[in-house]
Amino acid sequence: MAATTTMRSAAYAPARLGMHRALGVAAATAAALAVWAVAVPLLGLHLFVRFGNGAPQSVGVDYVLGASLVASLLGWGLLVVLERRAAHYRAIWTRIAIAALLVSLILPLSAGTTTSTRVALALMHIAAAAVLIPALRRGAAALAPARRDVSR
Repeated sequence: MAATTTMRSAAYAPARLGMHRALGVAAATAAALAVWAVAVPLLGLHLFVRFGNGAPQSVGVDYVLGASLVASLLGWGLLVVLERRAAHYRAIWTRIAIAALLVSLILPLSAGTTTSTRVALALMHIAAAAVLIPALRRGAAALAPARRDVSR
């Protein structure tokens, strides 16, 4: 009976894992959008970034949605690749994710035109990472025992 239960839970693990990760991506995107919603419509901030000597560009909800969604999906994709190729994929992925967050903070801190813009953009990066990193790590932890049971 225990073997049947283990095999059944192992068979459903990928579907649950995919749903868990998709929800993590959606929640990370929602976290970044929530910071934008507080900063722009509620607080009335105007978020502008300037790259080099170019004209300032407004950071709208479309940019926040697109950037957070693409970055979250890239993180998920990297985790999937590491799961297939590395023994300690969770630790490796977590280090890379934290490093990516730190590197991503360079852009808002250097390209933001005002202090309030810099703070709001940095908070968007931190909010998305604070949701995504634990969600994908937790999902990866749930996969590890199921994989071990299948290999026996």
